Amino acid sequence: MPSAPARLAAILLAYFLIYVVWGSTYYVIGVALREIPPFLLGAWRFSIAGAVLLLICALRGERIFAPQLLRCSAVSGVVLLFVDMAVIMLAQRYITSSLVAILASSTAIWIMLLDLPERRRSGYRPRAVAGILIGFIGVAALYAEQLLADSLAAGQGSRGILLLIAGCISWALGTLYAKYRSPGTETRNSFAGAGWQMIFAAGMFWLGAAAGGESLCPAALSPTAHLSLLYLIFAGSLLAYTAYIWLLSVRPAAEVATHAYVNPVVAILLGVTLGHEDVSLLQILGLIVILIGVLLVELHHPRSRT
Repeated sequence: MPSAPARLAAILLAYFLIYVVWGSTYYVIGVALREIPPFLLGAWRFSIAGAVLLLICALRGERIFAPQLLRCSAVSGVVLLFVDMAVIMLAQRYITSSLVAILASSTAIWIMLLDLPERRRSGYRPRAVAGILIGFIGVAALYAEQLLADSLAAGQGSRGILLLIAGCISWALGTLYAKYRSPGTETRNSFAGAGWQMIFAAGMFWLGAAAGGESLCPAALSPTAHLSLLYLIFAGSLLAYTAYIWLLSVRPAAEVATHAYVNPVVAILLGVTLGHEDVSLLQILGLIVILIGVLLVELHHPRSRT
C-alpha cells in the first residue's frame, strides 16, 4: 500500500486529469471534428487507446483475458462510453450546444440519486446535495446567454432533450457499474478493465461508422487533425479516462462526478484563450458558482477517509 502522502498526491493528480485535461478534450474534439467524422473519431480514438493500455497491462504481467473482466468491461464500455457519446452527437442535431452542456452536467445529479450503496452507507448530507445543485445552477449560468440567443430546432427540441437525458442516465449507470461491479477495484485490473471498455466501445463506434457510411483517408488529414487525435488518444483516454476509472475505486462516485461541472469551465477558458472568445460577467459569475458547488461536495467527503 502506498504511503498516505503518495496516495493523496495520486488522488490530486487524478482529479487534475479529469477536471482539466478531460475538460480540454471538449475543445480538441471540436477541432478534430472539422476533418474527422464523429463515429470514426470515436472508433480510432478508443481502438488505439484501448490497445495501448491493454498492451501495457500485459507487459506488466496482468491477466487481461479473465472472463469476468471481459464481461464487466463489455457492459460498462458500451453503457459508459459508447451510449453517452453517441447520444450527445445525436442530440446536437436537435438542440443547441449550450443546452447540451447544461443537460450533460446533470450527470452528477443522476449519480447522486442512483448511487444507492453510498446513500445507505453514509447518506447525503444537505451540504453535499446543495453543492451538487449549486454546481448545476452554475453551469446553467455559464451558458445562459448563449441559450437565450439560440433556439431549439423546430418541433424537435423535446426529442433532443430526451435523448440527452437518456445519455446522462446511461453514463451514471455505467459509472456505478464500473465502481461496484468491475473486478479489480483498487488493483491494477481496473486499468485492464478500462482498456477493454475502450475496445468494446470502439467496436460499437466502428459499427456506427459503417452504418452511417463514414469514410476517412488518414493521409488527407492536416497536421492539426493528427495532433488532435493523438491528444484525445493519449491525454483524453489513456490518462484522463483511466484516472476516472481509478478514482471511482477510491472516492465516492458523486464526488468524482463533479468533473461534469468543471469540464465546461475549462472549455470556456480554452475558448477565451485559444479561440479568442469573449467572456461575459454572467459567465464569470457562473464560474464562481460552480467553484462553490464543487467545494461543498469535496468538503463533504474529507480526504482522510481514503
